[in-house]
Amino acid sequence: MKRVLSGIQPSGQLTLGNYIGAMQNFVKLQETEECFFMAVDLHAITVPQEPAALREQTESVTSLFIAAGIDPAKSSTFVQSHVRAHAELGWLFTTLAYMGELERMTQFKDKSAGKESIGAGLFVYPSLMAADILLYNADLVPVGDDQKQHLELTRDLAHRFNSRFGDFFKVPEPYIPKVGARIMSLDDASKKMSKSNPNPGSFIALLDSPDVIRKKLSRATTDSGREVKYDPANKPEVSNLMTILSHCGGLSLDAIEAQYDGQGYGAFKKDLAEAVVSVIEPLQARYNEIRSTGEIHDILKQGAERASEVADETLAKTKELMGFLAPKR
Repeated sequence: MKRVLSGIQPSGQLTLGNYIGAMQNFVKLQETEECFFMAVDLHAITVPQEPAALREQTESVTSLFIAAGIDPAKSSTFVQSHVRAHAELGWLFTTLAYMGELERMTQFKDKSAGKESIGAGLFVYPSLMAADILLYNADLVPVGDDQKQHLELTRDLAHRFNSRFGDFFKVPEPYIPKVGARIMSLDDASKKMSKSNPNPGSFIALLDSPDVIRKKLSRATTDSGREVKYDPANKPEVSNLMTILSHCGGLSLDAIEAQYDGQGYGAFKKDLAEAVVSVIEPLQARYNEIRSTGEIHDILKQGAERASEVADETLAKTKELMGFLAPKR
């Protein structure tokens, strides 16, 4: 079995894009691989967070993991800050990273644009992301297109450590599905669907009510003309909606084109909304059950214990190779 590691920030509401681009893949991977999935709360605080909201979102995100089908008996689900080795190895890798590498990170440029003051954590957090992955010597890392740059830095840091201190870390590979890796905004298909978008109509939140979902999809931007055709270059808006229907309705893109040939966008968008609702309604029912019983806390405790076993062993060996004096036991 290969080892898989991935995480999602507990800031804002998780979206249909998170579900299709990440969580559906988590559920598939746990059947064949050893998986570790986490809420990356240490990443979330690279920008200011309201404490009560951070706690609520951390519990909500991890509960949605389980509601989406991640099985605690098959995968370790945990909170990043509950495994202390993440922060410690993150610091060690910060000392290996170069300023130029961190300055080139596109997400840093985007999030710091137009701001007078920028927290140092936002600048160095790719080093923490590298530590997250390498703590578990992960073989595969499910990432969207926007995270490939961070994974490349992780690969570079693994090579750098191995060349300086001895061959220890595996160099991870990205796991990027061919279709659906990046679900785009409902109002602008040139931008990723994001929970941080100030326009709530641009995304489907996993906790949106069915009526809200139907309304948002009925208003989703479409291209000129009325042909339902998968052509991301010339028809990016409808191609994005087709990708969503493909994942939620279990249809191939060719089948979608054939089914709506000559029908225009009206029938297509109505069926799309029902397909999305059919996926989200049972997810929400399971989510509400998890939150009402409080079972998520036991799941997170068990997940952190399993993750810590692996992470602490990796951290100890890393420090030994770097020359740290081990404490007397």
